[in-house]
Amino acid sequence: QVQLVESGGGLVQAGGSLGLSCAASGSIFSMYIMGWYRQAPGKQRELVATITSGGSTNYADSVKGRFTISRDNAKKTVHLQMNSLKPEDTAVYYCIARGTSVYWGQGTQVTVSS
Repeated sequence: QVQLVESGGGLVQAGGSLGLSCAASGSIFSMYIMGWYRQAPGKQRELVATITSGGSTNYADSVKGRFTISRDNAKKTVHLQMNSLKPEDTAVYYCIARGTSVYWGQGTQVTVSS
C-alpha cells in the first residue's frame, strides 16, 4: 500500500514557474514508477510525466522542454518543476505510483492566469 500527498500548487501568471512535490509513504518507494497526471475542467485526465526507479523520464509532448520530473528514492519524494507555464496548463495535478497496483494522490490545483 502506498499513500501519496501532493503539495506546491497555486496561482501563477503565464510565463511563471511552480514546483509540485509528492511525498510517499508505505511500501518500497524505489520499486515504483512515479508520475504526474493532470485533469482540466471538462477534459480527461492526461499523463504529464513519469520517471522510473532508475531515473528514466517520459513527458507529454505539450510539456516537453518546460517541465522536469525528478525523484529522490531515499526521501520517497517526486518533484515536478514547471517552467514557462501557460494558461492551458491549468488543471488539478495528481501524483501517481505505479507498480503491481496504481496509487493516486488527492490532487493539487494549478491555475495559470493569462
